[in-house]
Amino acid sequence: MFYNRDLSWLKFNYRVLQEAADETVPLYERMKFLSIFSSNLDEFFRVRYSQIITLSQLNKKIQQQTDITNDLAEKVHEEIINQQRQFGEILTEQIIPSLKENKIIFYYNTAILQQHLIEIRELFLSEILSFIQPVFLDENFIQRFLPENNKLYFLIRLQTEDSRVLRYAIVNVPSEKLPRFFELSAVNDFNYVIFIDDIIRENLFRLFPGMQVESCYSIKFNRDAELDLDNEYSGDLLQKMEKQLRKRDFGATSRFLYEQDMPTNTQLFIASAFDLQFDEMFAGSRYHNLKDLASFPVFDKQLAYNKQPPLALSYLADSGNIFRILEEQDILLHIPYNSYNPVLTFFNQAAIDPSVTAIYITLYRVATESHVVNALISAAKNGKYVTAFVEIKARFDEENNIKWSRLMKDAGVKIIYSIPDIKVHSKTALVVKQSLKENVAYAILSTGNFNETTAKFYTDHVLMTTDKTITAELLQLFNFLRNNNEDAKRKLVFDRLLVSQFNMINEFERLINEEIKKAEEGEPAIIRIKINNLEEQSMINLLYKASKAGVKVHLIVRSICCLVPHVAGLSENIIVRRLIDRYLEHSRLFIFGANDNVRVLMGSADWMNRNLHHRIEVCVEIHDVRHKKELIDYFDFQWNDNDKLVQLSADFGQQKITEANDEKLNAQQAIYNYLQKQL
Repeated sequence: MFYNRDLSWLKFNYRVLQEAADETVPLYERMKFLSIFSSNLDEFFRVRYSQIITLSQLNKKIQQQTDITNDLAEKVHEEIINQQRQFGEILTEQIIPSLKENKIIFYYNTAILQQHLIEIRELFLSEILSFIQPVFLDENFIQRFLPENNKLYFLIRLQTEDSRVLRYAIVNVPSEKLPRFFELSAVNDFNYVIFIDDIIRENLFRLFPGMQVESCYSIKFNRDAELDLDNEYSGDLLQKMEKQLRKRDFGATSRFLYEQDMPTNTQLFIASAFDLQFDEMFAGSRYHNLKDLASFPVFDKQLAYNKQPPLALSYLADSGNIFRILEEQDILLHIPYNSYNPVLTFFNQAAIDPSVTAIYITLYRVATESHVVNALISAAKNGKYVTAFVEIKARFDEENNIKWSRLMKDAGVKIIYSIPDIKVHSKTALVVKQSLKENVAYAILSTGNFNETTAKFYTDHVLMTTDKTITAELLQLFNFLRNNNEDAKRKLVFDRLLVSQFNMINEFERLINEEIKKAEEGEPAIIRIKINNLEEQSMINLLYKASKAGVKVHLIVRSICCLVPHVAGLSENIIVRRLIDRYLEHSRLFIFGANDNVRVLMGSADWMNRNLHHRIEVCVEIHDVRHKKELIDYFDFQWNDNDKLVQLSADFGQQKITEANDEKLNAQQAIYNYLQKQL
């Protein structure tokens, strides 16, 4: 029994939307949750929706080989429409009135004060007009114009002065070049904010002299983002990727979003003009791309979360040499609660340390202005051997990765690009230092990317170690990635590391079966897992088997979950919970057993088909007693949250874990307090 992955993901996004409706969340943060919801939904249409529509039209025999059913597209469509309706209600009935209570007027489909009209005209003429490029929809327009993905446009209906000729035009809203929101002059102590959209609407007549603007409707296109790459690459892969990226924003339409007041005859006209299908057309509000709410002007910082300063480990602050510390003990960081500076220090010191001879790293998603990559460039310029495996198939980060690849290559970094059919998703690095006695290797294994920007709001774990077994196995893996030799692959053996394509699936199966054996022998047996996505059917079946054997299975799954909990005779011993809060839950933890026999692992791998079968992922078992306890306590704080945690039912309803008599426990705050006490 498996739940559909796309419906499960939509349930996760609905949980994000619920945070926007939660009045205990600060007002600006509620707007950010609306932004995240909107951004997530855009990505869903770019990545998944076209496949759902296509697969739902296949014959039943083919559908049986997938989890697609005839009514899936209808269910997905219905869920999205319902969520969009609730989104609009939250924004217009809760957020905007609350802004007004805090002396902030957000012009949202409302009349504009007379005193602001002159100001709006000046903004339009001085800042906006230069970026507007109207296009008439005549018989030749398609040859010179195709709406880009996620860009905002107006569909304008025009009449000539003598009312004899009717014309349509498209006007771009240049929100990618200019702010989406403009602050206007305060009136009676109230601050005013307006969309760039409405500034343009108020001045449309200036764009079409000699014509009358009869109507104006906002529209947006989402386009399929899947890259059409051959399994085997020929020629320069970088050039091929760049060529595909240039085409991506003009791919097939996956959603056409239009203002809900648009008349049917106008809908039919634009459907014909852009060859749209009915199931690609969605009615929306007057304003699209509300992911831009994340950039809403801040007037009162008290309407946002109080800042939590990252916690610095005292023994790191007292020493200027991170390698010397690592020679004495492992370091385990819990991001963003702990400062990310030790990771940056690791690479910056490696870049200038004369005894460092080599640096190896896997890069999946890096910051736009990456401190880590700049350190690698410095290291190469200082004569060190630097090897970077760059995954240029990281969806939506391809351009950034290509940019940094070129800069690193120019500096002398050895760049290794993608392996056909496989993404390298592991987050690992290795530094080798030369000493008089023997070379010493220092490793980083993380659940998250080497990205100092996302490290501010993604929760992850970072292990830094000189454990000889771990560093030797990591060097083996880097050598394999560097050479991609099938003969060498067959000879690789991993003990401390779990590596997909090698031993990961077998090791996870063995750990689950050990708990099953304990349960069958009457011993305490428990499996605790925290991951982002759970989809791979063989792993789900093993968890079902464990449940039937009496093993307690506690799962914290952030988004996609295809396992169905609480089914008699199948999964009655499985509990699935979901945690959405101020930080994005991103870490992966695997805890098998209890008491003294507990096994604790962390790593980059979700239990998805792609992660376990089509990627290079790395997990590592934690042996340090103190670090094991920290990770178990970390899991327990989240499992016992009664503020933001929800529990999934068999029909995938989401019920908050709240008890009237319980003392409130917010896991993310509790973890911060716990780590602060550790200091």
